[in-house]
Amino acid sequence: MRTIRRVVSVLSTLAVLALAGCGDTEGTRSYAGMPAFCQEVLPAVDAYMADFEQPTGERYGGTAVVGGIGEIADGMNALVSSDYSANQHQLFVNLMSLVRLDEALELAPYLAHSWEVNDDITELTFQLRDDIVWHDGTPTTAHDVEFTYLRATDPQTAFPNAAFWSNYVRGPDGVEVLDDHTIRFRLQEHADYMDSWRATAIMPRHLLEDVPPSELRQHPFGTRCPVGNGPFVFAEHRPDASWTFRRNPAFSEELGGPPYLERYIYRIIPEPTTLATELLTGNVDVYIAPLPDQAPAIEASSEVELRDFAFRNYVFVGWNSRRPQLADARVRRALTQATNRQQIIDALLGGYGSIANAGVPPFHWAYHEGIEDALPYNPEEARRLLDEAGWSEIGPDGIRMNAEGDRLEISIKYNPNQQRQDVAEIMQSQLRDIGVAVRPQVVEWATLLNQINSPDLRDFDGVVMGWVTEFKVDDHDLFHSEKRDTPFGWAGTEDERLDFLLDTLQLIVDRDEALPLWHEYQERLVELQPYTYFFFPQRLGGVNTRLRDVSLDARGEWVNLKDWWIPADERIR
Repeated sequence: MRTIRRVVSVLSTLAVLALAGCGDTEGTRSYAGMPAFCQEVLPAVDAYMADFEQPTGERYGGTAVVGGIGEIADGMNALVSSDYSANQHQLFVNLMSLVRLDEALELAPYLAHSWEVNDDITELTFQLRDDIVWHDGTPTTAHDVEFTYLRATDPQTAFPNAAFWSNYVRGPDGVEVLDDHTIRFRLQEHADYMDSWRATAIMPRHLLEDVPPSELRQHPFGTRCPVGNGPFVFAEHRPDASWTFRRNPAFSEELGGPPYLERYIYRIIPEPTTLATELLTGNVDVYIAPLPDQAPAIEASSEVELRDFAFRNYVFVGWNSRRPQLADARVRRALTQATNRQQIIDALLGGYGSIANAGVPPFHWAYHEGIEDALPYNPEEARRLLDEAGWSEIGPDGIRMNAEGDRLEISIKYNPNQQRQDVAEIMQSQLRDIGVAVRPQVVEWATLLNQINSPDLRDFDGVVMGWVTEFKVDDHDLFHSEKRDTPFGWAGTEDERLDFLLDTLQLIVDRDEALPLWHEYQERLVELQPYTYFFFPQRLGGVNTRLRDVSLDARGEWVNLKDWWIPADERIR
């Protein structure tokens, strides 16, 4: 395990203090050198915010700093970004979605105060709040929601989650503004039809309606001068260094009022060891997703808490069933049963994780507890399956062969990533014991994506990957026969029953009715074993004890940033 030196970083401390003092605390900032769009919108934001008094009280004040390893790709432009941190900042920091999830993962009002659907679930109507204002003073209305939908369903925008709207009527025929605060959508009855509105932040029509959809990705709104309507107002972005936001004093009282924090800073610190040191020395208040081998040092600190929680991602080895040696499901099951996945969890995650047998995460309502022991570590059963599948001859080097003399040899590729390398190398050692030769191969990330995603190439036997699922689980792109030749059809799965389940599950609205089919779907994945699912890692977080009421859960790390606060006598920024 890596050791973490508890060294005070003077330079980092100065950097944080500089960030905390820069920007527009007094309502002024420089617009020099910025795009013309920004020179127009930022003064409007500053002028509007200057009209409001800052709230007072013992919880109000101070700056919190969150550290992460990566930039917020595409910033606050919800129409083009697919980055996790960007989505979190859009939904919980700078912008707002129509609905959100509460602590029980049930839908709750947000920008929309209520909604209704007709009996056959072909019309969905939202009633919006009338007290939400864009940070430049323009009211947020149903016209903004309409604009967001039309741009998200316009192919020229290249909205990254186009599947959100698969069962909606796309374009102008699918949406109708009834009045400034009422909007109706037309759709086909389908499961979790509200989740798209939980995951998509609403964008300002008055600022972006004249931007051609194909130009939205390059527009300065995203990373130079975003204008939101959420609890925090954009103040400054230093590329590859930091984002700074300030309190929105005009945020709706009915939604809890303005945030307690005066200022929030997100720092980009690419090196995990440096990030851990910044947490332990107090320069960072929250460390997003520390590595498992950093957990002991965080736990040992009296000023920092280690948090762990169930998340939406899993790690797996995807098997290319187009390859002759991997075409038989019995072989793929044997590879899984000959791998000691619990040992890998203990070694690589420090126990912060659980064995996965399908892609539905443990906290999800459709999770099937009955498959948790479906494929236990059992080398003898693995040998039996390989014998049954025709790989029963043992060569002079101990590697199995079939009747034609072909060796049971497979490559497992991975990008430069220590955890994925460890998975491949542990499998190499353990599968050697049942007569399977494994060749781990490291491949540069962009090259690897081309090799596995290109339908005309598929240059791999197995590949170690990670996947983050949405709350609405939909594996069409992964396993449906019709998606076999699309980028994510890595496994090359063709199975009529699996196709039926994938198609049917997305249309059943009633969860009680859908649950038996969800269980069958997961059981079918165990049988077919397109992947060796390794684990659902617990998501870790490091939190300074001076920061109060911080919630980290499956919804994300920023879910209640508005409610974070720091006692006055513990504020250092």
